[in-house]
Amino acid sequence: MSITPEKKQELIKNYSKNDSDTGSPEVQVAILSERIKNLTEHLKVHIHDNHSRRGLLMMVGQRRRMLDYLSSKSRERYEGIIKSLGLRK
Repeated sequence: MSITPEKKQELIKNYSKNDSDTGSPEVQVAILSERIKNLTEHLKVHIHDNHSRRGLLMMVGQRRRMLDYLSSKSRERYEGIIKSLGLRK
């Protein structure tokens, strides 16, 4: 359900602004999106896993708040991350 350190480093490399950037909103949204994707696949197999479902909903809300923050700060960055991750809205 979690992402591997290699996958996380790849996401950081792809979405960071510079080499030492690991906490920008783009990186955080990309990591959350990967975790959400993995957990969604887990829940397709384990339908009655309500504890993981709650965690999924919390992650989706956290990603939404992060995207709202990014939208208020820089509309161009928001639209870029939405387009690159293939998210709606």
